[in-house]
Amino acid sequence: MPPAATTLLCLGLCLSQRISTQKQTLSKPNIWAKPSFMVPDGEPVTIWCEGTHEAVEYQLYFEGSFKRLKPPRGMNKVKFLIPTMTLRTAGQYHCFYQSGELWSEPSDFLDLVVTGMYDTPTLSVHPAPTVTSGDNVTFYCRLGTATSLFFLLKEGRVSHIEHRLGNTQAQFPVGPVTRAHQGTYRCFGSYNNYAWSFPSEPVRLLVTGDVGNTTLAPTDPTSSDSWDPYLLTTETGFRGDVALWAHTTQNPLAIGLSFLVLVALVCFLVEDWLSRKRTREGTTASRGKCRRRLRAQP
Repeated sequence: MPPAATTLLCLGLCLSQRISTQKQTLSKPNIWAKPSFMVPDGEPVTIWCEGTHEAVEYQLYFEGSFKRLKPPRGMNKVKFLIPTMTLRTAGQYHCFYQSGELWSEPSDFLDLVVTGMYDTPTLSVHPAPTVTSGDNVTFYCRLGTATSLFFLLKEGRVSHIEHRLGNTQAQFPVGPVTRAHQGTYRCFGSYNNYAWSFPSEPVRLLVTGDVGNTTLAPTDPTSSDSWDPYLLTTETGFRGDVALWAHTTQNPLAIGLSFLVLVALVCFLVEDWLSRKRTREGTTASRGKCRRRLRAQP
C-alpha cells in the first residue's frame, strides 16, 4: 500500500474514533417542570433543562418547533418559561444542548398536562379507606360529564400514574395491599393524555397489620405527601425521530468526511494497481524487444 493511501486510512480511522468518542461524552440532559408537570389552565410553568458546564446553547423541542437559550455564565442549566398554560402548550417536550459543534442526545420525554379543563370528579375506595394488609381494594373515579380517560395518582409517586378507559366512571383495583400502598390519592378525568379535569378531593388509604414490605414506597425526590414532582417521563416510538433530528447538524459532516476518505483511499489503491500493471507490462515489452534484437544479430 502506498504511503499516501496508508496516511488516508489512518486519517479515516482517527476521525471515526474521534467522532465516536466525542458523541459518547455528550450525555442526555435532564428535563423537569416547576412547580409541577400538572399545570392549572392559565397558570405559568417553567421547564428546566440541565446539561453540562461546557454547553453553549440549549434547545427545547415541542411539536415540530423549538426555542433556543444560551446558559448564563457558569450555569449548566436553563429555564424556558411558559407564561400561560393552555391546550396548545400541553404535550410532550424534549431538550438538547450543544457543546462545541456537537449536539447531545435528547432528554427523556416531559409530559406537560393542563388541568381544570373539565368538571371535578369524585373518588372513593371500597370496601373501606382503612384495610388490613393483604386485602384487595378498588378505587372508583366518577365524572358527571362523559369522558374517555381516567387517571389515578398517589401523592409522592406521581411518576407512576394509573389510567383506565371509561365513560363516566373507571375502576382501579389495587392489591393485595401492603403498607407501601398507604397514602393519599386523587383522580382526574380526561379526553386525552394532556388535558385533565380538576383534581378530585383527596382520599386517604390506611393499611394496618404490615410493617415489612415497602417495595412500593415513594421514590420521587419530593416528600411522600407532596404534589411537586421532579419529572414525569414516558417512552414512545417518537424517541428515534427526535434523536435523528438532534444530530442533523453533525451526522452529515461525519458521514461526508468518512465517504470522502473512503473514495480517496479507493482511488489511490486503483491508481497504485494500474501503475504496477503498467510497470509490469512495460518491463515485459522491453524484454521481448531485447530478445528479438538478439535473435536478429548474425
